[in-house]
Amino acid sequence: VQFVESGGGLVQPGGSLRLSCAASGSGFSIYVMGWYRQAPGKQRELVSSISNGGIPTYADSVKGRFTISRDNAKNLVYLQMNSLKPEDTAIYYCNFRYAPSSWGQGTQVTVSS
Repeated sequence: VQFVESGGGLVQPGGSLRLSCAASGSGFSIYVMGWYRQAPGKQRELVSSISNGGIPTYADSVKGRFTISRDNAKNLVYLQMNSLKPEDTAIYYCNFRYAPSSWGQGTQVTVSS
């Protein structure tokens, strides 16, 4: 399975972005998916996950600001990010929540005035 992330960019604090992740291969709909991020000099961390049935979880740092969703018919996972903060600046990746596969290139999100 390969993942291709898109939708990142430069945004001012308080702004919004919607990230998309396209997954290739079969069986996508049965997996719990996750959005991860890695800021410069920091370890990659899990931001949000979504079960195959659409039940989400969020890291405390993004709860109430980010919304994860998925379209199993199209093999897509989304991350709607609102009220962005400078500390959200990172490269964002999607992957399986459990036993991540190979990582895609990610999409850069920069929050700065």
